[in-house]
Amino acid sequence: MENQKCDIGLIGLAVMGQNLVLNMADHGSTVAVYNRTTSKMTEFVEKEETKSKTVIGFEKLEDLVASLKAPRKVMLMIKSGEPVAAPEAKLYPEQSPVDAVIEQLTKLLDPGDLIIDGGNTHFAETERRTRYLESQGFLFIGTGVSGGEEGARFGPSIMPGGSEAAWPLVKDIFQGISAKVGPNDDIPCCEWVGPRGAGHYVKMVHNGIEYGDMQLICEAYWLLKNGLGLTNDELYDVFAEWNKGDLDSYLIEITRDIFSAKDPETGGDLVDLILDTAGAKGTGKWMSQLALDIGAPSMLVTEAVYARSLSAMKDARVRASQQLTGPGDKYEGDKKEFIEQVRQALYASKICSYAQGFVQLMAASQEMKWNLDFGPISLLWRGGCIIRAVFLQRIKEAFDKDPQLENLLLDPYFNEAVTKAQPAWRNVVKTAIDLGVPTPAFSTALAYYDGYRSDRLPANLLQAQRDYFGAHTYHRVDKPGEGPFHSEWLELRRKPA
Repeated sequence: MENQKCDIGLIGLAVMGQNLVLNMADHGSTVAVYNRTTSKMTEFVEKEETKSKTVIGFEKLEDLVASLKAPRKVMLMIKSGEPVAAPEAKLYPEQSPVDAVIEQLTKLLDPGDLIIDGGNTHFAETERRTRYLESQGFLFIGTGVSGGEEGARFGPSIMPGGSEAAWPLVKDIFQGISAKVGPNDDIPCCEWVGPRGAGHYVKMVHNGIEYGDMQLICEAYWLLKNGLGLTNDELYDVFAEWNKGDLDSYLIEITRDIFSAKDPETGGDLVDLILDTAGAKGTGKWMSQLALDIGAPSMLVTEAVYARSLSAMKDARVRASQQLTGPGDKYEGDKKEFIEQVRQALYASKICSYAQGFVQLMAASQEMKWNLDFGPISLLWRGGCIIRAVFLQRIKEAFDKDPQLENLLLDPYFNEAVTKAQPAWRNVVKTAIDLGVPTPAFSTALAYYDGYRSDRLPANLLQAQRDYFGAHTYHRVDKPGEGPFHSEWLELRRKPA
């Protein structure tokens, strides 16, 4: 093979990496590939599907780099936690796998060349790497890639951020392989997000919203199953109907399909045989932690993370179930009417979830000086990713009408939708309490809505308490612009008669 013939290199041939390579090759790119374990690379390039593609495998990293057209472009799809470099690598303390590979590449690449991290990386790491690599003359992109294995192969949602000068180098490749939406399926679900860690932050918020969406759907399912006693066949019909309207989305669609899946061993419904302990990879937790750091009230994703944590306490829950009691009643009203109320509650809660996600993006954009454009971000999620939904077009339209919109709940469409759903939403939460069915995400979404619409909250008492025991001071409603104030609360107490 002659040097300088490959369009892009990719390091890390787990399933996501392999599928991205095949997708790139399908769209006209010649891709150089490398894996730390050579046998994995060899196995991949010798597959029948790969043989027909413009994919070239390399056993040595330096040979991969030498094969690339200038300016060179190398994408990392490294599985978190795997050792990938020699132990003597010392560029960063407690060097991560991604940093280790970056150190190797900086010894092989030239200034102006581009390194791309396509993994689920904490945005702060991408901020650091972008600054470091730019200081050395290199370009860096940290990009979120969403859609799982199928998305990587046939069209993911791609959220790139980093060195802005790098975007023209990969724009055609990334937009070519991304999912497409629009009337003519010609709008790529890939666009430049912003500087440094902006792309990975947007991907993290996407994942956090995904946590919330999934938890809300699970609560709707549990209410209908345990409160109404619906069978899985009936649940299939409910979710099939829901997928025709406002809730039309990938997650509703796959939930419908799950209710029809049979276990090949027992012939029973597979969903009922799955242990009720949920796993997580950490991005939802990151969003919740960063929301606390930045002061953004992303309450729903936090509740969704806690719900997974509680589900993992299976043994403790089994023991508690033998001692703790609750109502455990069945719904006695009109089933059809209540199913519609649950649908409305799900939609209203979903609106609150996305509203919280975009509020956090706004706060992060301001703090990090990213200058994010929120309408196009919502379109990145219209296809290819887990939270893809028709609903996202409404978000794009809201920010088109008002680029300075401070909360989706204030947009006329979403305001009307939530107002219309309120009676049903409140009844669903009350009914869940009466039946003893836990609905933490539904309840949290409603509490957020009620808190956000309140011009007064009880924080005045809270601030008085803080000033009483810790002299933390307060401001006064009758003296705007003045203060802060502190009171000697013991001296101001009402004297006993």
